[in-house]
Parts: sequence; C-alpha cells; structure tokens
Amino acid sequence: MGGESTTRTAPHGGGTSSGPVGSRTGQRLSGLAVALGLVLFLGGFGWAALVYRPYTVPTSSMSPTIAAGDRVLAERVDGGEVRRGDVVVFTDKTWVSDAPVVKRVVAVGGDTVSCCTDGKLTVNGKQIEEPYLPAGSLAENKNIPTVKVPDGRLFLLGDEREGSLDSTAHLTDAAQGTVARNAVKARVDAVVWPMNGMLKRPSGFEALGALSQPGPLGMIGWLIVAGAVLVLGGGAYGPIAKRTSGRRARPEPAGAS
Repeated sequence: MGGESTTRTAPHGGGTSSGPVGSRTGQRLSGLAVALGLVLFLGGFGWAALVYRPYTVPTSSMSPTIAAGDRVLAERVDGGEVRRGDVVVFTDKTWVSDAPVVKRVVAVGGDTVSCCTDGKLTVNGKQIEEPYLPAGSLAENKNIPTVKVPDGRLFLLGDEREGSLDSTAHLTDAAQGTVARNAVKARVDAVVWPMNGMLKRPSGFEALGALSQPGPLGMIGWLIVAGAVLVLGGGAYGPIAKRTSGRRARPEPAGAS
C-alpha cells in the first residue's frame, strides 16, 4: 500500500567507536601506575626497615636537638663509620644496664678533648662552635679535664650539657668516660615524631676531619611519596573516566516512522 518507508543509516565509522580502545588503554596505564606505585611504596618501607631502627629518647639530655619522648630514626652503622659530631645510639653496661643511650660524639680515638677555652669545647686545641646547644648555654657548663681518647674509643656529650649524664659523669672509670666504637648500634638521622626532620650537620667539627654523610632517609621518603601518588592517581582513573564518559554521552533523538 502507499505507506511511508523509513531509511535507517548506520553510524559513521562502520558502527565502531574509539571509546572502548581509549578506555582499555587508560585502564592499562592506570594498572601500570598502581603496580609501579606499590613497588615504590612498599620498597621504600622495606628499605627503611633494613637500614633504620626507631628509638624513643626517654630523657632531655639531648635537648634541644632531641627532646624527651621524641621518636627518632637511626641508621644502622658500624662503629668504625662514626665521625665527630654524630649523634649515636650505643649500649654500655657501665653507663646504663640493658638500655640504649643517645649522645653526641665530640672526640674519637687519638683526640685530646677538654673544656673550656673562652667558654667553648676544645678538641685537639681547636675551639668548637656548637650551635645545637640550648640558647644562651655555654659549653663551660661542663668542666672537662684534658682527656686523651684511646684508640678505638669515643668521648660523648649530651647537647643539654648541664643535666646530661655523659662521658663527664664517668671520668673516674677505667676508660675515663670513653665508650668503645663497637658499642655503637646506629647513628641518628632524623626526628620523626614530632616531624622535626633531618638533624643539622655538625659543621663545627669539619676542620678536624670529614663529617658523616646523611643516610638514605631522604631518598626513601621520596620513594614512598611517589609510590603513594601513583597508587592514588592510578586508582582514581576508573571513577574519573566513568564520570567523564557519562557527561559526553548524548541520548539519540527519536526517529519518525
């Protein structure tokens, strides 16, 4: 009969769309980002667990560098790696039974240490600038007779000189207050709680010899942060892509018949 005929046309492009291909590519890239992020994130924590040990400092003897109750990260090192100015963790039963102690190394084997000259600590005849001491404090708060540090041993002080039970409290011991290098378990790199960051370099000792180099804590931190960003970014791709695709979609107009 004389009914109308309707011609239907296929969508341009042969009925295919680039949407699914782009979506699959995005999903693959987001999956790779998450996988790489997990490797970096977990690898950073694993590296930190191998290299560092956490300690809680119970006293204020290292104030203001480290306050009582602060949580620190200390790099595991051999005693032979210790340099002047390092803040170290060590154990010595003549000091404290079965507990680690945190102090600053001010002299090593072969050094001559005394206090004070013009209010400053003296090592090998050189006056040491110590900006880490409490404001208004003088090194002369410790009266240290001249001590020749035996080879293989260390002389240590607290930054809070007046109240610190350090080498000066053990001068009458057989070792004249010194501690064996092999008693050192770790070197403090940073205060992590509260987040005070990396310890400042003890530049006052630089004229006496090389200082210790910072540990890998900074690199480890960047790995963890980068890993977290990749995991979050990759994981967020799916919801963002879905929402964007929904906004672009348009309903087809109804055709006349």
